Order: sequence, then C-alpha cells, then structure tokens
Amino acid sequence: MIRLGSLGGYPFEGPRVLGGWQAPSSPGIYAVLTRPDAEKETFEVIYIGHAEDLSAEGLPFSHPVARRWIDRAGGKWNLWIASYAIPGGLASHRERITEELVAIYRPSCNPEQFDRSWRDEWIGSYEAPTTKPLTTERTPPS
Repeated sequence: MIRLGSLGGYPFEGPRVLGGWQAPSSPGIYAVLTRPDAEKETFEVIYIGHAEDLSAEGLPFSHPVARRWIDRAGGKWNLWIASYAIPGGLASHRERITEELVAIYRPSCNPEQFDRSWRDEWIGSYEAPTTKPLTTERTPPS
C-alpha cells in the first residue's frame, strides 16, 4: 500500500508494474508512476485519473495517454500503477479527489492542472463558538 494525498492521504493499492496489472471492474482512482532511479524505491507520479469502471479505461497500454506515459518513463516496463477503489462512490467524489491529487503532485502527463493556492475571498472570515480562525499558511509548501 502507498498513501497519496495531503495529510493522512488516501490508501492506494500498489504500486504494481503497470504491464502486468489487470484493472478491476469497479469505480476508482488510479495513479501512474515511474521510478526515476531503479536503485531506489521512490516513485514519481506522472498521471492521475479516475473511472466508473477501471477495466474499461484502456489500462495498461490502450489508454489515450499511454504513449506519453511510456515516453516520460523511458519505456513501458518503468511504469507502475497504484489504485484506490471507491465502491459506491459518486463520480463527483472521484473527480474532487483526482483534482486534489493533481494539484499536489502536478503530474506531467495530465493535460489539466489545478492551482494549489487559495484566496481570502474564497473562505472569508468567520467566527463560531466551536471553531477558531484558520491557522494554515496562505502559501502552500513547494
């Protein structure tokens, strides 16, 4: 298991070699990874996607972006996958998690990127007996 995301993250299964992986017939999120240094157990996230049925996504190598993954990784045997099953989850839930992960990892093969910052007007000020103002830094770590 590998955890991806902010704070505690999401528990993704894997990573497994993409070429030998068989996608389940269930809804979920997947991250395509590469190992920049074969000697180390560190991975780089190069693509994040989601689907109602992972087995219909064209994985491992019929996916529309698979050629970019192979080029980026330097070969199809340097591609890995981690998946996060969300049985019964709505598409909007998978989309929000995918957008969060893309904003955090900025995967080079995702055509759409998301901003990791916020503005005061998005949140505004508030006061409640059970909460205190935000203490999170306004500038995300780089």
